[in-house]
Amino acid sequence: MTNETKVMNRWLVVVGAILIQLCLGAIYAWSVFTPILTKAVSAGGFGWSKTQSQLVFSAGLALFAIVMVIAGRLMPRLGPRALALSGGVVLGLGYIMAGLRGAGHFWSTFICVGVVGGSGIGLGYVVPIAVGMRWFPDKKGLVTGLAVAGFGFGATLWMTLADTLGPLGGGELLTRIGLSNTFIIYGIAYVLIVGIGSVWMVFPPEGWKPEGWNPHKNSSGGQTTGVIDYTSGQMLKTLQYFLILLTFACTASAGLMSIGLMKLFPTQALQEHGVSPERASGIATMAMGVCFALFNGLGRILWGSISDKLGRKKSIVVMAATQGVFVILFQWMAGSEFTLYLFAALIGFNFGGNFALFPTITADTFGTRHIGQTYGWVFLAYALGGIFGPILGGKLGDVGNFPLAFSICGVLCLIAAALITRVNPPRFTTHRALSEPA
Repeated sequence: MTNETKVMNRWLVVVGAILIQLCLGAIYAWSVFTPILTKAVSAGGFGWSKTQSQLVFSAGLALFAIVMVIAGRLMPRLGPRALALSGGVVLGLGYIMAGLRGAGHFWSTFICVGVVGGSGIGLGYVVPIAVGMRWFPDKKGLVTGLAVAGFGFGATLWMTLADTLGPLGGGELLTRIGLSNTFIIYGIAYVLIVGIGSVWMVFPPEGWKPEGWNPHKNSSGGQTTGVIDYTSGQMLKTLQYFLILLTFACTASAGLMSIGLMKLFPTQALQEHGVSPERASGIATMAMGVCFALFNGLGRILWGSISDKLGRKKSIVVMAATQGVFVILFQWMAGSEFTLYLFAALIGFNFGGNFALFPTITADTFGTRHIGQTYGWVFLAYALGGIFGPILGGKLGDVGNFPLAFSICGVLCLIAAALITRVNPPRFTTHRALSEPA
């Protein structure tokens, strides 16, 4: 395959990736539906308990991570375009069925949105990452960051449409047409938008590489010609895999715990510093809904770009170490409006970096050829972090010790920074679990 062979403009892959991830980010928009679900029936709600509302979200996260492993195995058989399209269809049908069955029924919503919808996200999530890396071996960090930023910003998009814009921008969608109809409209939109994005989800021709790109000259810590293209089975036998998994689990725990407590703990801390309950709640909402969310999306792009220059391992060391410091300090910073906004932004920025840095270090360590399968196994760390971090924060919060939760997760991030330094790509000359120190 020569570079003169006509191929499509590779930047169309980025457009398709962002469109797909904007829809898959629906899982992070779930909180916009919880107020009406938990509101008393007498007040116009559905009377769910808070636990029920979170069970749907938890089911979505769990199926997302688990099905990603299955999706990686399906990609060689179905191809990336068909796999992405099937993810959009399954996600969309989950929401459409929830709306048709009546969104106020817990079990139908749990199954349709949590189980079916979460499975659809898992099917489609890895496709833009795998395809993007094959088209952009020279910019793996940047293109991965752009793709997963769509996931982060997608939550803001769907929350805004449900809460403020509504049909034709005329009001609140939930208020105007109700929860069931909102689910149906969202489901249709997910199928259509992912369908459009999936058009460009194809791998480049065998042997293709960007004009002027010479992997022999890549000294930034990115992939070199000495990296073996491991299958997932081979990867699971290496120590590098478990080091990457544990590092990701530690940093994900801190971020997901912070998400869970970003409203509750600052509201309490601000009140202890003399702020009225109403104002404290408003400040905490701004910290989570704007500072954390916005910088979470930006972090995915910027950390990906930084890693192309600094190298993946060094970038994760810096990200994890600074996150450890920020999370530990947050227990003292949450009581002041300015420092709350600042540290919510910093923690959100680093949390977003996880989703650009861990796919790329997986590719740099185990190759890009089977990244759809290998990264699915690495992403199980997200499920581990989603169980450990939020539960730790909730349990310690119940006994009035939020600061200890932040301290524990901060220390875990510092441990993660040390763990990742031991990861070096296997070379052609060896399949040992750890290569010689660089």
